[in-house]
Amino acid sequence: MKKEKFHGYPATKSYLNFSLGPNTSLPSLRLPFNSLISTPPAIHKHAARILGLDSKVEKSLLIPFREIKVECTIPKDDGTLASYIGFRVQHDNARGPMKGGIRYHPEVDPDEVNALAQLMTWKSAVADIPYGGAKGGIGCNPGDLSKSELERLTRVFTQKIHDLIGVHTDVPAPDMGTNAQTMAWILDEYSKFHGHSPAVVTGKPIDLGGSLGREAATGRGVVFATEALLAEHGKSIKGLTFAVQGFGNVGSWAAKIIQERGGKVIAVSDISGAVKNPNGIDIPELIRHKESTCSLKNFQGGDSMDANELLVHECDVLIPCALGGVLNRENAADVKAKFIIEAANHPTDPEADEILAKKGVVVLPDIYANSGGVTVSYFEWVQNIQGFMWDEEQVNKTLQNYMTRAFHNIKVMCQTHDCNLRMGAFTLGVNRVARATLLRGWEA
Repeated sequence: MKKEKFHGYPATKSYLNFSLGPNTSLPSLRLPFNSLISTPPAIHKHAARILGLDSKVEKSLLIPFREIKVECTIPKDDGTLASYIGFRVQHDNARGPMKGGIRYHPEVDPDEVNALAQLMTWKSAVADIPYGGAKGGIGCNPGDLSKSELERLTRVFTQKIHDLIGVHTDVPAPDMGTNAQTMAWILDEYSKFHGHSPAVVTGKPIDLGGSLGREAATGRGVVFATEALLAEHGKSIKGLTFAVQGFGNVGSWAAKIIQERGGKVIAVSDISGAVKNPNGIDIPELIRHKESTCSLKNFQGGDSMDANELLVHECDVLIPCALGGVLNRENAADVKAKFIIEAANHPTDPEADEILAKKGVVVLPDIYANSGGVTVSYFEWVQNIQGFMWDEEQVNKTLQNYMTRAFHNIKVMCQTHDCNLRMGAFTLGVNRVARATLLRGWEA
């Protein structure tokens, strides 16, 4: 029987190619880059030292609130039984319900899920939305499962964890390998036990209580973050040149909105290739070209270029939107951009950070720059609880307010502790969680 393929949530995380070897039917998997990097905990510890936190408080902030591991056995379409392992790590709930994605991937690993859950705690605090962090997933390859098999797997997973998630407890969202349909199945299964509860997940279809503006939220948030940073330096998007690495959901929306605001996008790349035009690329036309050909190659509105060259291309603002670790000691010294906006997760490694700082390049950190997605997820949750949906203009305007306010709060931390934007963002996030923890009485 031919399987109906299931297309997951657009990738906004960072990845490395990972080969399973010649004996596998999967020639290439994409391993989350975050799982190979221990930087977030190191930054957290540095932030804790800057803030002068008690060592016991610091340790308590690192330990997850709850780790869940469940077996999910389902009948396959051919009548055989298959078992999968599901995970959910709930890191911290001092500031509110825990929030984070659910990913379907063969390499879902408890340590990686733990690190990502912790990162969500800090990101939510930086954005000043009343959430803690969580992350989860099922160790499976969604490309090998039919749509009906994925539905059964999602429903069994929900049955196993339904009493541990909830509107005011833990609110899942889509991630790698999952999408709005996955959230619809979780909502339906959860509602069988607890009554209709649209706020139990975000990233839902619009018809089931999803928010307008959610698809563009991360890319639009990147633009708002860029505007806040440029304003601090007496500049605006209009008239500046931009290079965008990665042209998926985040990169395409960011490039489109930048062009609408008068910026000139002169170079774009993705996994299929790269294109440049010193006079500015017609982004809507490039989006149409990619939708029709699934590639940036042979685009008539610009010249092809080496994708690796994009990172060191002459431009005012560089926006990495795809892979982690793309800026490193090999290429950081050659970067010509004056500003780097980290729309991807961890695109700049620590050595590159030092090199760029010496060059005077301003780096806007990922923990803030790509927080537009979780912020609009919060707006969706609020709308569901109220039973009153916002129009897209209100969503976008409120997102702009949150992104602008968060930037100014980061700047205050930078001035207070004499640190760069990355450390300013982490000290802001850690400080908010620590204060909430202490106010609630963590030793009681």
